[in-house]
Amino acid sequence: MAPKDAKFDSSDEPLILDSIHKWLERDVAPYAMELEHSDTYPTDMVEQMKEMGLFGATISSDWGGLGLSASTYAKVVTMVSEVWMSLTGIFNSHLMMATAVEKFGTKDQKQRFLPRFATGELRGGTGLTEPDAGTDLQGISTKAVKDGTEYVINGTKTWITNSIEGTCFALLVKTDSNAEPARKGMSMFIVQKGPGFKISKRLEKLGYKGIDSGEMIFEDFRVSADDLVGGEEGQGFYQAVGGLELGRINVAARSVGIAKRSLDEAVRYSQERKTFGKPICQHQAIQLKLAEMATRYEASRLLVEQAAQAYDEGRRCDLEAGMAKYHASEAAVENSLEAMRIHGGYGYSKEFVVERLYRDAPLMVIGEGTNEMQKIIIAKQLIDRNKI
Repeated sequence: MAPKDAKFDSSDEPLILDSIHKWLERDVAPYAMELEHSDTYPTDMVEQMKEMGLFGATISSDWGGLGLSASTYAKVVTMVSEVWMSLTGIFNSHLMMATAVEKFGTKDQKQRFLPRFATGELRGGTGLTEPDAGTDLQGISTKAVKDGTEYVINGTKTWITNSIEGTCFALLVKTDSNAEPARKGMSMFIVQKGPGFKISKRLEKLGYKGIDSGEMIFEDFRVSADDLVGGEEGQGFYQAVGGLELGRINVAARSVGIAKRSLDEAVRYSQERKTFGKPICQHQAIQLKLAEMATRYEASRLLVEQAAQAYDEGRRCDLEAGMAKYHASEAAVENSLEAMRIHGGYGYSKEFVVERLYRDAPLMVIGEGTNEMQKIIIAKQLIDRNKI
């Protein structure tokens, strides 16, 4: 893996984070609760994210992106997630598609797609998951059959972020169903909406509201052979997995944001709420919860920093990304639950943000590979790196 764009100057980080912070306070925080509860797509915020360059956050400046390091990008994701986690999915799924093109695409594909990805002119995500294939990517059944200078695609993808509002997707398919092992028969295409590509339904979710998650159906959908990522069949599995390290760092960073907001809400409320004549923060039972929440948050934040640094240095980081994603997502779930308990009955009310955090957190232990899979990856890497 090549190191991230060396042109990004880390001295710019405070300016970028300050700009994001001001935007969140001014244009997101006052409206997030209403949009969340009505499950309304945040059209205005998407336009604002385009203007700030978030759709090109990790795309190299050579192609018009910001070229942020993974370390800075993770901090951006955490900040946004503290205010409204749903927004991070809108640009992260898009950036995973961009990463596939930037890392593996042909020169022509980079020239055609990356500048338009960076501005948000073309916006979308990755089409990996199917009704019968999630963590096990080799189990996909969507097929692409070559027909002259085109491929004909048939199949279904589900739980695809940005599928309704987006226009362009990195689509994982099988070009050789008889390949052994199956991953050698998988390819990735950059596809844009057109005849034969339809959205069957918008999927309703427990949390992660506002953002669109849908089911995509391909019926004799035609795509040019020029849009086969890398120009060679059989590389799709590796191209998809190649983007998962950054994707897992992103989910871990989202989790840190949820864990941090849960802690902040609990610390504030525990000083406002009184029982038995004193603020509940003076009760030992509450103090124990706050201490555990703070420790979980800080440990998760440091694990994300470690994983992002490894990614930036060009080192293999599935171990570090796996640990960060596993620990941080579990911390998000535990902290959100404890924040609800500390808030008591008010924590169960839609008038308080902890109710939303509690609904958003479970997705973190599932997305970008379940935590059970993360533990397997961690264990395997431990053995590989410490052979006797």
